[in-house]
Amino acid sequence: MVEDARFEDAAEGPLRLQALDGEDLKVLAALVQDAIFPISEMRWQPAKRRFVLLLNRFRWEDREAAERQGRTYERVRAVLVIEDVLKVASSGIDRSDADTILSLLDIQFVAGDTPAGRVELILAGDGAIALDVECLDASLLDVTRPYVAPSGAVPDHDKRG
Repeated sequence: MVEDARFEDAAEGPLRLQALDGEDLKVLAALVQDAIFPISEMRWQPAKRRFVLLLNRFRWEDREAAERQGRTYERVRAVLVIEDVLKVASSGIDRSDADTILSLLDIQFVAGDTPAGRVELILAGDGAIALDVECLDASLLDVTRPYVAPSGAVPDHDKRG
């Protein structure tokens, strides 16, 4: 007798997602919320019209499973790539300090003359990176195996000091 496969039996693989419009970008933004990265892992390649971030993202997609199974939360190294970048500007961050660690809170797309617009990377501490793009073409690729989140906790912005 052959049993039906269960969803839980599927092998989980690395994320490989692409965003070509504002709705797609909301999915990427949710997955990279609270990602952290050293400022030195941010690159703009003007000749290729590409902006790249190597970040450590909290695995939001695994949160419920970790809680159900009583195991630790995870992070994973991922590459966020924005293509067709015409101009990059930043505010509220000191790009000269190579030891700065940044926390990505959100990604938003502000439409301009279709299909152009601006991708805004919103950082903790009132920092931001604005990418003027010819068209929206973003991708998120996990590049390592998941690892135990060093804090052992779910990121929480509602804590009051």
